[in-house]
Amino acid sequence: MHAKRVMGDIITYIFLIVLSVIWLIPFFWLVMQSFRDGKGQFISTFLPKAYTVNNYKALFTQFDVMNFPRMFMNTFFIACCTCVISTFFVLSVAYCTSRLKWKMRKPYMNMAMILNLFPGFMTMIAVYFILKALGMTEGNRIPLALIICFSSGSGTGFFVMKGFMDTIPKALDEAATLDGCTRWQIFTKITLPLSKPMIVYQIITSFMAPWVDFVFAKVICRTNSQYFTVSIGLWSMLEKEYVDAWFVRFCAGAVLVSIPIAILFMITQKFYQEAMSGAVKG
Repeated sequence: MHAKRVMGDIITYIFLIVLSVIWLIPFFWLVMQSFRDGKGQFISTFLPKAYTVNNYKALFTQFDVMNFPRMFMNTFFIACCTCVISTFFVLSVAYCTSRLKWKMRKPYMNMAMILNLFPGFMTMIAVYFILKALGMTEGNRIPLALIICFSSGSGTGFFVMKGFMDTIPKALDEAATLDGCTRWQIFTKITLPLSKPMIVYQIITSFMAPWVDFVFAKVICRTNSQYFTVSIGLWSMLEKEYVDAWFVRFCAGAVLVSIPIAILFMITQKFYQEAMSGAVKG
């Protein structure tokens, strides 16, 4: 039995290693291309023959085609605002549906589940005309319009967070109530600290949604290049009139775009742990 278990572990590890290599090859190729010295989107070898950092410098010094720093900061501002608002909405709705009992609770949950069955881009034309009627599709109101689009519907995505809060013993809430705590104190001092792993998950997903979105950003920004996001900017680099000169810069931009997500994950990964241990004695 021991030999079979060891053999099974060896096969599993070999499979995971092979799978990891397959996943890492495209990213490795992208990083290598970002340092390639030369133009064009096609090369005869897997690895470049000459390397340079000029592709990264060009993103921050050459603005004749697109202003990458401005696009980066536009997206970063929108993603940060959306992350804060969406996380608060999801936590609030999840707590209300998990810990409170109210008359329209089940109909609301059913309605939210039905709405989540439809992809968001189905409503983008209607959303665009609503924002246009409100005068939010021109000028410096575009970032606010994008923040509204990305965060307004986040409250319907509470099911994962609610499922986690359902596992928190209600005896903790009852004990806190007997000690004189209000609902807000229970929410902030008991529920949130015990929900740290799921809060981290929600922060990362809420930040990534506007960071990588292309469809809504393209519809709302249209030709307002000063408010373009990084996804629109990277896509513009691949247009046929720019792709020959900007492909290696596109690779450099793609590497830079991944850095904020990596930093966010490294900052929050320490919270990926069991927060329930020791909360209630058996």
